[in-house]
Amino acid sequence: MKVYTKTGDKGTTALFGGTRVPKDHIRIESYGTVDELNSYIGLIRDQQIDDHYKSILARTQDRLFTAGAILATPPEKEILKNGKPRLDIPRISEYDIVLLENEIDAMEAALPPMTHFVLPGGHTTVSYCHIARCVCRRAERLSVALSHNEPVDALVLTYLNRLSDYLFVLARKLSADLNADEVKWIPGNN
Repeated sequence: MKVYTKTGDKGTTALFGGTRVPKDHIRIESYGTVDELNSYIGLIRDQQIDDHYKSILARTQDRLFTAGAILATPPEKEILKNGKPRLDIPRISEYDIVLLENEIDAMEAALPPMTHFVLPGGHTTVSYCHIARCVCRRAERLSVALSHNEPVDALVLTYLNRLSDYLFVLARKLSADLNADEVKWIPGNN
């Protein structure tokens, strides 16, 4: 498979199933942002963090590829003529969402209660988590915008929402694990 095809030289690209759309189409923005998020999560995994978090993040990267494939498939192309699904991949499931919720709960149980917003930073690894959280929120916003015009798998939207929460709590937990300062945002005092 060649990396370059020259088919996108005029500003269009093919969705899964062959439909061509402009490269700035909201569907492309949605799954492109999921891809960007996946890269940042890889950056977090490359840091010196607990293997458990690396494992959860590796699973998350797999699910983000799934979400990207779902978002890259227009609804009219999801089913082949023989009635079989075009995407022969696992789907985002309730289990994936519950896993993130359980991870959030476990990390929060080990952290002091949050009494203020926190400023991103304190350690490079923590900052990467905050960047990933922001990219995740953007992926969610773009996917919601897409859902105003075309059907979007509701579990993809829920997964992105929960993942941004997970990334925020992971940033807090890594701050604690790395003995980094968690700077509270107190308006007018910083």
